Amino acid sequence: MTVGSSDWGDWLPRAVESASPDTLAIWYLGCNGFILKASDGTTVYIDPYLGLGDPPRTLRMIPVPFDPEDVTEADAMFGTHEHVDHVHGPSQAPILANTGADYYTADAGHDVIDEEDWTGNWGVSDDQLHEIEEGDTVELGELTVHVEPANDPDAIHPVSLVFEHEAGTFFHGGDARPGEFEAVGEEYDIDVGVLAFGAVGNIPDKETGEDVRTRWYSDENMVIEAANELQLDTLVPTHWDMWKGMTTEPTVLHNHAASFEYPETLRIVEIGDRFDL
Repeated sequence: MTVGSSDWGDWLPRAVESASPDTLAIWYLGCNGFILKASDGTTVYIDPYLGLGDPPRTLRMIPVPFDPEDVTEADAMFGTHEHVDHVHGPSQAPILANTGADYYTADAGHDVIDEEDWTGNWGVSDDQLHEIEEGDTVELGELTVHVEPANDPDAIHPVSLVFEHEAGTFFHGGDARPGEFEAVGEEYDIDVGVLAFGAVGNIPDKETGEDVRTRWYSDENMVIEAANELQLDTLVPTHWDMWKGMTTEPTVLHNHAASFEYPETLRIVEIGDRFDL
């Protein structure tokens, strides 16, 4: 799964680099990728994936927003779990090599780094690579990042991430489903939370190539259940745009959320969109 050439040129990384947010600016990269930039300039990438998938099993349905070589400013990057669209050398290692940013992921993500040989193939240095686990805290400029549990039955070691800034709190759940978030919701007052949302698809099996009924993400009811566990003020659904057979319509969540206390607000973002805390 190599990267494709960007459909958009370099306007998005240039927009991020030139931005001077008053609080915390957040850009959606499609799939489950994000860029955060704080008012002090601290810039953090989360799960940026620039690959095309593995046709015909996984087919990318959205543009490749930039080429990794075009990123010249980043302080840190996080991988929520070891799946290829979250920890991916061709997408991420050139950014680390160009910027000197630190990379944080759990032990299973580091297994991918070793298998892909990020240090040998892309010149990432060992001191840029950091292993994280539940309960860890990482200080990055104005951002305090807490590593929390995640329920993703398809992953070996998934984590979720809480980003605290003086302007508010941003949560990234990776591809997790409900079941591990109640304690997180009690611990933090989360202003905006990101949860993966998608259809159940008929996807070719890796080994046989035969179509198999497949669930990778929360459906409409599950994502609202997770939002209530987290007590989210605002829910941003993600991943609904990415894979053929797994795409869905995020505005239906207005109906599913209507009778529940949370989320208070549903925010739909598309690839390339920016919003601020």
